[in-house]
Amino acid sequence: MIGISSCLGGICCRYDGQAKTIPQLEALLAQGKAVSVCPEVLGGLSVPREPAEIIGGDGKDVWASRAKVLTASGEDVSEAFKLGAVLACEKLKEQQITKLVMKENSPSCGSQMIYDGSFSGVRKSGSGVAAAYFAENGIDVITENDWAVLLEE
Repeated sequence: MIGISSCLGGICCRYDGQAKTIPQLEALLAQGKAVSVCPEVLGGLSVPREPAEIIGGDGKDVWASRAKVLTASGEDVSEAFKLGAVLACEKLKEQQITKLVMKENSPSCGSQMIYDGSFSGVRKSGSGVAAAYFAENGIDVITENDWAVLLEE
């Protein structure tokens, strides 16, 4: 069994109230072969919600209190992102999930790239808050671009 970001599994939970459905991942959820999580919703954030980006670093820096997750209007939502990561990790561990497909570029779920904090669409290398936490807790994070490798294992 694998984990999947809820938005990739067809659930409209993104900040803009949309999903980024990948039909094959949605099918795995429907077949009971995967579990979905949305760390941002688990952390108490609404759908839809104001866009947020990491300012001053990446998800690892948020955990080390060197960076913050701020909305476009400047609200600090770092604690909601951290809480959601912890709750999602607990859910995944309960299901013995060790591999998770997550939405790249997200301030929560990005594992290789995130937006740079300028709200201009520019991306930079780095991980999101939840992806960083999952990696530290033994869960391998795979981007939605590379999810097919899981079927080969």
